[in-house]
Amino acid sequence: MMTARDAHSESAARPESGEPATPTSDRHVPVLLDRCVGLLEPAVEAARKAERTPVIVDCTLGMGGHSEEMLRRFGDLHLIGLDRDEQALALAGERLSPYRARTDLVHAVYDEIDAVVSDLGFSGVDGVLFDLGVSSLQLDERERGFAYSFDAPLDMRMDTSRGPTAADLVNTLDESELVRIIRAWGEERFAGRIATAIVRARGEAPFATTGRLVDVIKEVVPAAAGRTAGHPAKRTFQALRIAVNEELDVLERAIPAALGATRLRGRVVVMSYHSLEDRITKKYFQQASSSSAPVGFPVELEEHKARFKNLVRGTEKPTEQEIEENPRAASAKLRAVERIMKD
Repeated sequence: MMTARDAHSESAARPESGEPATPTSDRHVPVLLDRCVGLLEPAVEAARKAERTPVIVDCTLGMGGHSEEMLRRFGDLHLIGLDRDEQALALAGERLSPYRARTDLVHAVYDEIDAVVSDLGFSGVDGVLFDLGVSSLQLDERERGFAYSFDAPLDMRMDTSRGPTAADLVNTLDESELVRIIRAWGEERFAGRIATAIVRARGEAPFATTGRLVDVIKEVVPAAAGRTAGHPAKRTFQALRIAVNEELDVLERAIPAALGATRLRGRVVVMSYHSLEDRITKKYFQQASSSSAPVGFPVELEEHKARFKNLVRGTEKPTEQEIEENPRAASAKLRAVERIMKD
């Protein structure tokens, strides 16, 4: 497990040309930055009123944009940053080095929040932030294989130190399983055609690059569909990325764990970028903010009362101005809850 000291001591990755890397702050525009930090501020104030150090977990540290702003704005905050991507941890560690005394950066998947918080000696946290999906770093680094816009090794692992790659999946899964993944996690209506084409193409030669996969998908997805639904490979790439990183299974464990780790008056803020993530978030937030009393029960007992309350109506989305400044924010949906009762 990589800790803050390891992450801060790592140097940021340099391009192969040997030229200095672009500063992390210039490579990454955090989505809904002011809104996320503003939603977490009352949790910081609640910790101060209770005369304890505020603790917030950034479960998807990425390049550290949200964390940097929280550390800058809240001078007494202790931040725990999690990321499964070691390259992201190194970059964030460099960016957050002025705050190293108030940070713990940990190489971990966000469903491990309970273990991380406990290992660091905290009994609970005051805020949790999730910025889900693929990061700007992963999209921009060609060799990671997340993007369909240029040719690269077909990898898609957020943690490149372990696990099967996207190439492993498309070269080994049977056709029915490929159909299931592409249809369920990519919400792709041409999943059958795409899976058949993949199996046929890998019979000629195994897949190794994103470019060849894109070409195979383009051959079977009608051009008209691409004009209305975006790039023809978009949904398949999303599905493979989710499968490689087990993103939805991890999220199913992570949201309840985050709610459980949150102290009274603490808050959990989640930004998702597609309906599958948002559906899971909505499910657990609704459960936590609803009474568990049986229908028709004459009195709501203490143990049946909602433990959380919703802080936003439905979902919030970025403004047109933010989308113009940061096009990757366009699909973001934000939900947030606050703990109002102890378990």
